[in-house]
Amino acid sequence: MRQIHLFFAAIRVPLDYGALLLAAISAYSIRFSPTLRSIRDVTFDLPFSEYLQVAAWGAVLWIIIFAFAGLYSMRPARLTSEVIRIGLSISTGIGLILMIAFFSRELFDSRFIFLAVWILSILFVSIERLIVRILQRHLRKKGYGLHKTIIIGKTKVGNELTQFFKQYPQLGYKIIAQYGVFSKDAETAILKKRNRGCVDTIIVAQTDIDRDTLDAIKAFADNEHLTFLYSAALFPVAAQSPIIHTFSGQPVIELPKTPLDGWGAIYKRIFDIFISLFLIVITFPIQMITAAILLTERQGSIFYTQKRVGRFGKEFTFIKFRSMVKDAHILRFDPDFIAEYGNDRDGTPLFKIKNDPRVTPFGKWIRKLSIDEFPQFYLVLLGHMSLVGPRPHLPEEVNLYEPDQRRVLTIKPGITGITQISGRASLQFSNEVSLDMHYIQNWSPLFDLIILLKTPFAVLLTKGAF
Repeated sequence: MRQIHLFFAAIRVPLDYGALLLAAISAYSIRFSPTLRSIRDVTFDLPFSEYLQVAAWGAVLWIIIFAFAGLYSMRPARLTSEVIRIGLSISTGIGLILMIAFFSRELFDSRFIFLAVWILSILFVSIERLIVRILQRHLRKKGYGLHKTIIIGKTKVGNELTQFFKQYPQLGYKIIAQYGVFSKDAETAILKKRNRGCVDTIIVAQTDIDRDTLDAIKAFADNEHLTFLYSAALFPVAAQSPIIHTFSGQPVIELPKTPLDGWGAIYKRIFDIFISLFLIVITFPIQMITAAILLTERQGSIFYTQKRVGRFGKEFTFIKFRSMVKDAHILRFDPDFIAEYGNDRDGTPLFKIKNDPRVTPFGKWIRKLSIDEFPQFYLVLLGHMSLVGPRPHLPEEVNLYEPDQRRVLTIKPGITGITQISGRASLQFSNEVSLDMHYIQNWSPLFDLIILLKTPFAVLLTKGAF
């Protein structure tokens, strides 16, 4: 497995270089093609041999930028994240080349070729990376390049991981065996499999494990040259980025609540203001049409407002385009209504009904496309919400939160978030909280950008939408 893994990691460098060089040659060919020359003739002297030399060195510059951007990391990133990094890296390279061209006055002057190289490079490298991924997944489905994995712990976490890896073999993990505890019998069985080359990875998911046993498993994995992983459920704080202080010569570890403290909060607020203004402008015609149609329904106000809980537990007035019949909120407390239609979130603080009878025909349509959420752009602009964050819940729902679940209130709620792109209303409440905590503890500007780019696809696929 490691040889195949290293092969695919190493081959990305020459493949990226080839894709970048091909993009440069294609841009040159397009600019000097008879069709384009008939539209606008070439007014500069640019021999292909000189251009190719510049392109070759430019591709080397981009490879270096790719390396700094983490595009050659041994840990594979999600495709969306990888494409975004490719775009940012190539844009950085174009900027550097333009600076060199400006100050040296020796490079060619063709805005079209610069633009074509920029677009084609992003396109070609992204396609090349996608082809490599498809090939890797195909080989994994055939049984090549798999992490032959032992799971320690027949717990809820362990069973979920086993089922997940069996359901998605393209991720590269093949479950060889699952043991309840790391006993002498389990150790002997793992050694036998290790000697036959049948195992190379151990995942610990035994939630009641003690520190000595965990250390013993880690030492065993190191000695037998096995990759060691453990579930974050064992140490919930492990997902956070620790800050190490030294007081009186002693290391003291601080576990910050979220990277959204300090400059992270400043950046996120500036980003929210500019993007919400942009979204308000481009969606304004749709907002006007929606408002006009809602007026004709005669079901009450155009907008639906209610109190929701925001950052630090402070309440604010939440607003959406109305999508239900008049006084629909009263029915959620009607015993007869609940007896007839039930509650898909029964046993949790939330109230949801699939195929909710309170939703109007037009309301169902604007919900499906998330048009009902457009008025929340104004709440983002005012600072009550953020573009990305946890769902804003009702006060009566928040009152039922466990103490650990109230940690989602440490940041502003969002119009979209990691839960919306991961299953929307189909998620269990406990899973929703876990995802929100992962977002809070691991926030970054890139994380927000990925969620925003994925949201339209989640909306169009209506994944888990009630």
